[in-house]
Formats: sequence, structure tokens, C-alpha cells
Amino acid sequence: MEDTKKEIEQKISQLQLLEQNLQNFLMQKQNFQAQLLEIENALAELEHCKGETYKIIGPIMIATEKENLKKDLTSKKEIVDLRIKNLKKQEELLKDKAKKLQEEVIKCLKGKNDKE
Repeated sequence: MEDTKKEIEQKISQLQLLEQNLQNFLMQKQNFQAQLLEIENALAELEHCKGETYKIIGPIMIATEKENLKKDLTSKKEIVDLRIKNLKKQEELLKDKAKKLQEEVIKCLKGKNDKE
């Protein structure tokens, strides 16, 4: 009986930890999605640009060739896309793990209640 209670408490703690990890992944994903949107907007503006183009590096702006800037932004976009896809996969794995753990906790609690 005491072992079952400890087991349930341990599973609940694991579930809470998984939920925290899931929240962290969601925040990271939102951050990358914001970066992706910013990059896509920059690429769209770059298409309409007819004059000089500039790149911000730290606190300064440096004149840059349009094609080099486009290549850099495209590369960054690909990297951010990959990170988002990776986070989505990890998020799904965590969700599945949390769902299974939640089902185990419910099953243990029902079993405990049936015994009482």
C-alpha cells in the first residue's frame, strides 16, 4: 500500500517535470517561429530593394551585396526551419510520454480506490 503511494507520487513528479519540459519546448518553438517570421519578412523586403543593402552586425550596419545578404538570410531560414522541426518532434515525443504516464497514474489511482 505504501509502495503504491510512493510509486504514484513518483509518477506524478515525473509528469510535472515532463509538463515543464514541454512548456520550455513550446517557448523555444515560439522564439524560433518569431525569428523565422522576421527572416521571411527581411527576404521579402530584400526582393523589393533597389538601392544599397545593409547588414546589422552588433551595434553597426555594414553595406553588403544584395546576393550575399539573401544567401545569409536563406541559410538562417533553413537552420531555423530545421530547429523548429526538431522541436516539434521532441514535443510530440514528450506529449506521448506524458500521456502514457498520465494513463499509468490514473490506472494506479483507480486500482488504489478499488482496493479501499
